[in-house]
Amino acid sequence: MRRRSSHTKRKLKSDNASAAQREPHSCTSMADHKDNIDDFKVQTAKHPNMGPAPLRPHSEQSRDRASKRLSTESNGTSEGGSSTPVEVTALEESFRRFAIHGDTRATGKEMHGKNWSKLCKDCGVIDGKNVTLTDVDIVFSKVKKKSSRTIVFDEFKVALGELARKKYKEKPGEEAEAEVFKLIEGKGPIIAGVTRAVASPTVSRLTDTTKFTGSHKERFDDTGRGKGKAGRVDIVDTSGYVSGYKHQGSYEKKVTKPTVGKPM
Repeated sequence: MRRRSSHTKRKLKSDNASAAQREPHSCTSMADHKDNIDDFKVQTAKHPNMGPAPLRPHSEQSRDRASKRLSTESNGTSEGGSSTPVEVTALEESFRRFAIHGDTRATGKEMHGKNWSKLCKDCGVIDGKNVTLTDVDIVFSKVKKKSSRTIVFDEFKVALGELARKKYKEKPGEEAEAEVFKLIEGKGPIIAGVTRAVASPTVSRLTDTTKFTGSHKERFDDTGRGKGKAGRVDIVDTSGYVSGYKHQGSYEKKVTKPTVGKPM
């Protein structure tokens, strides 16, 4: 019995010692946890709308990165923030204007053969003598890629150089190109006006209602305004009066006339 009691006492002492060692650590952790809660309450009081940021799908994050890259490339800036603005020349601006003409989905970086011909025509590159529409089409097919139907700005300048040597044969290549560039710089596509009606005797005779005959004459009044259904359909008169009678309704007025009483 004595051995058991001594063993029990030693076990209790060891348990108390280990508990005493764990107690400071537990108190410290509880105090740190309480401080964290207090800090969170303070931050919440300062920013009441603060909440955990929702997790976004990976597809949206990649889409945002792609849109950011495209915006930085279009603005001529890098992702690091260093600004390198791209200078757009007057010739390149004219190229973009003609490239997007007539096509709402065009980006302005590629030009079709139809717009290329319009550019040469509107800007005066085609003169009918040294440079014709056929020359313009041949040069376009020469500078573009075999599998492509459009040209980019670099190929556009090469094509202008080909036409410049044809248009200004007496000038060197660089001077000829400069002259052609001046014809195009700062210009845009010419939009034709609305087609006007041509006033001819034939058209005026067909639209003049005073000269209509037969059933067509009955469809319009003296002022040239249409009568509507009355001019297209024969309306039957069911009043009982003969045509041309001018006193229609006078009999009803006489019958319904009130009688005046005689004095007694």
